[in-house]
Amino acid sequence: MDATTLGAVLACVGVLSGSVVAYIGKRGENGLSRFNAVTDQVQEELIRKTTELAAAQTEISRLNQQRHDDLIRITQLEIENIRLGGNPIP
Repeated sequence: MDATTLGAVLACVGVLSGSVVAYIGKRGENGLSRFNAVTDQVQEELIRKTTELAAAQTEISRLNQQRHDDLIRITQLEIENIRLGGNPIP
């Protein structure tokens, strides 16, 4: 094999190996892009759920306060009922 043929073969091998490296690199880049997209979606979902949780906790606090106020009012009405001669509620 003369030098020209050997040079041509080595050039072909170099081009083919470069193509393989570029293909693998592009696949890795695409995989990383998909991973970043999924990570962004998960973070957005986390923010949305955190906001929903805060709203739900606020609503629970409001309802607990309303329940407390209602129990106080019921007790006041029971006392008033007894004071006016009614029967106590068991």
